[in-house]
Amino acid sequence: MYDVIIVGAGPAGLTAGIYARGRKLETLIIDADKAGGQLVSIYPNKKIENYPSHERILASELAKKMIEHAVESGAQLKEEEMVKELDNKGDKIVVVTNKSSYECRAVILTMGVGLFKPRRLGIPDEEKFESKGLCYRIKNIDDFKGKKVLFVGGGNTALEMALSICDVCDITLIHRKDCFRADESNVIAVKKSPINVMFKTELKSICGKDKIEKAVVFNNHYGEEKKPDILEEEELKVNAVVINVGFSPKLDFVEGWGLELDKGKIKVDTQMRTSKRGIFACGDVVTYEGKYMQIITACGEGATAAHSTYKYIKRPYWA
Repeated sequence: MYDVIIVGAGPAGLTAGIYARGRKLETLIIDADKAGGQLVSIYPNKKIENYPSHERILASELAKKMIEHAVESGAQLKEEEMVKELDNKGDKIVVVTNKSSYECRAVILTMGVGLFKPRRLGIPDEEKFESKGLCYRIKNIDDFKGKKVLFVGGGNTALEMALSICDVCDITLIHRKDCFRADESNVIAVKKSPINVMFKTELKSICGKDKIEKAVVFNNHYGEEKKPDILEEEELKVNAVVINVGFSPKLDFVEGWGLELDKGKIKVDTQMRTSKRGIFACGDVVTYEGKYMQIITACGEGATAAHSTYKYIKRPYWA
């Protein structure tokens, strides 16, 4: 019997684990993938520059420190184990996974946006070239050394990925809009970098035999509604294509847990309490008025969720 089981081992879940152990709660953290959340699954090479105490740190390194801290605090960690069911039975909750089942007094849900998958553009042969020069995330910088790389996207993650490898390769970044949809700091960094930017440009196709050899792009200066008879196309010689136009969250399984949701996310109050007794939630999986999705706010929510869990378990709580 655990005091609390935390579902998800990203920044919110790991922080909740650290704070739960600070209150001497028997704590188990379960993650459906590897611990670290988006810090390791999406942008491990991103340079985090807004996390207090670290002027600049790689996302993967920050995740490593959080994981080590949680484990050293005494929290148990199980990776690659998917939670399937939450079953309330009186004063205890049974957490059922694809490998086992566990009993606890309270649960903290911190699954981020779930086991998400990158959005595809839907261009010809997109799936054919996956792992043959086309990818949706940067796992190893060395894979891009000396190459000509085409990036597709205009959000924070796309810009951050491009910036993370621009020192080792030749990058062209295309975006279908006339300006980026990203933080000013990332936009300024791209402007100062050697990255070649092409606005109002889209990817039409990628070509090659056993690997990518070129990409065909077109200028959409006509706008999004009116299309001309002839597109201004351009061929770019590239060795790799990185597409980052967002991710499709996969949180369908949460709908069967009987929690109140808002647009697919779990509704919580200021104490990170859900609509079900003994179940708390925090991080990117939750929504409330004024929600601001950042690493540091996820950690703050994790601390709040752990404190609320302690008060719930230690009834009556008088501190």
